[in-house]
Amino acid sequence: MSLLLARGTRESAGVNSIIVVLKVAVVLVFIVLGWSYINPANLVPFIPENTGVFGEFGWSGVLRGAGIIFFAYIGFDAVSTAAQETKNPKRNMPIGILASLAICAVLYVLFGHVMTGLANYTEFGKGNDSLAPVATAIAHTPFVWLQQAVIIAILAGYSSVILVMLMGQSRVFYSMSHDGLLPKVFSDVHPKYRTPFKSNMFFMLFVGAFAAFVPGRVVGEMTSIGTLLAFILVSVGVLIIRKRMPDAPRGFRTPFVPVVPILGILVCGAMMLALPWDTWLRLVLWLALGMLVYFRYSVKHSKF
Repeated sequence: MSLLLARGTRESAGVNSIIVVLKVAVVLVFIVLGWSYINPANLVPFIPENTGVFGEFGWSGVLRGAGIIFFAYIGFDAVSTAAQETKNPKRNMPIGILASLAICAVLYVLFGHVMTGLANYTEFGKGNDSLAPVATAIAHTPFVWLQQAVIIAILAGYSSVILVMLMGQSRVFYSMSHDGLLPKVFSDVHPKYRTPFKSNMFFMLFVGAFAAFVPGRVVGEMTSIGTLLAFILVSVGVLIIRKRMPDAPRGFRTPFVPVVPILGILVCGAMMLALPWDTWLRLVLWLALGMLVYFRYSVKHSKF
């Protein structure tokens, strides 16, 4: 994926489009075929009662579940990092982000509704197989072959997420490096392909090592709480800039200020509070590392 990104944005977008069509098609097939086999009794109660432990079912479980899988929404944020490589970003970026957000939200809800309608929630999570929840649901239908299709869709989904995340991270580092907040190597552009290829190679090694030695659950929770914090900071930034710089030229403009930023802060904050304490500990350590880099290098080299 890193080599593909170093080759060019157009090529990366083409491959990603093929992958997205594949995985969305499988998701739609699962929803359509599984819908007629839903057992309404499996959806009662719609929100199972809390077990007495915070985060285990009930509304606290809803918050924790949403917080843990929030990394799934980082892709919408990553799209904004490609603004410099987009035709008419002022028009196309908001349309692309909001439209994809709406479509994916609907697909998430429908997929979850069908899966928990096919099998009772108590049946999930009993096996060691990471694909057990979907496999358990499909076992309640005559479409056993769909399990292989879903596996393909999951692998395709991972591939597209990796592609988008690596692209977004390299573009973020490119912008930071261009502003003097990181070493110049991260903003070096390939003479032919016009991509930050050195940054792509760095993340190929760093992310590969991180994925190899850090448990997936830990990585997911770290990504989710970091994304939630970033969204809170962006919401706070919108409030501050709208107050202090009301006449500044804007490529994008947030509607319904201050309602939207305040709701963003409250909702993201609630999901952060619902996450396990060890996730907060990692967030503090990760922030400390970032602050160390900032005060040791960025403050001295910043162009602003």
